[in-house]
Amino acid sequence: MSGIDALPPLREVIAAHGLSAQKALGQNFILDLNVTARIARLAGDLSGHDVLEIGPGPGGLTRGLLAEGARRVVAIERDRRCLPALEQIARACPGRLVVIEGDALAVDPHEHLDPPVRVVANLPYNVGTELLVRWLTPEQWPPFWDSLTLMFQREVAERITAAPGSKAYGRLSVLAQWRTQARIVMRLPPAAFTPPPSVSSAVVQVTALPAPRFPADAAILERVVAAAFNQRRKMLRSALKGVAPDISAVLARAGLSPELRAEQVSVEGFCALARALAG
Repeated sequence: MSGIDALPPLREVIAAHGLSAQKALGQNFILDLNVTARIARLAGDLSGHDVLEIGPGPGGLTRGLLAEGARRVVAIERDRRCLPALEQIARACPGRLVVIEGDALAVDPHEHLDPPVRVVANLPYNVGTELLVRWLTPEQWPPFWDSLTLMFQREVAERITAAPGSKAYGRLSVLAQWRTQARIVMRLPPAAFTPPPSVSSAVVQVTALPAPRFPADAAILERVVAAAFNQRRKMLRSALKGVAPDISAVLARAGLSPELRAEQVSVEGFCALARALAG
């Protein structure tokens, strides 16, 4: 019997440590280890990879990642109530689990990770989108990670993978599809979680491309897309008037009509706009 197999059932661990999920921390636990194992397998062969996990909670997905052969898992957990449960897993897998207590938005895990790296997480709802944007918009590309296998609320997952012109197409669609291949690989109902959230969830797999599909400065592109979709019902010349004083001329240089709305602009079009703004 392996160290992972010898661990007590997750429900017993949660009961022993009093680990009720806290809404303020965006927590929703998956207690079915068959589900967490399936998510871990979606990340591919992990035997030669370090894995970054955000918000492991009591460690259901952590167990799956280790069982699937991850070289090492670096888990960042803000809720100190969960640390004893994670330390129990670390003792069962000596040298393969590093637990960092802290806020994932403030902690830099790079010193604990050796490439190649994959990120696999049931992201806390309250930080998931911000973390994704950070991972998609580093100054240097390729990024520190090969792929992201991430759980989101279903509507967020659909925004990441949406096509131009669709209702879900927006900021996350552009940023994800600029430099990655993104697809929904699994859907989960509320009943899969404890406590059940009010919405369904989905796992998105994001694979880094060797180079961006179109040239653009990441910071400029992120700023333009955020402004454009902040007022998505307005025409570009109105939505972007705060981005540049001569926005109509900038749009003309990018080959875009000022009467377009943000959801009508392709990823290539936004990249052209970012280049035009950069001069």
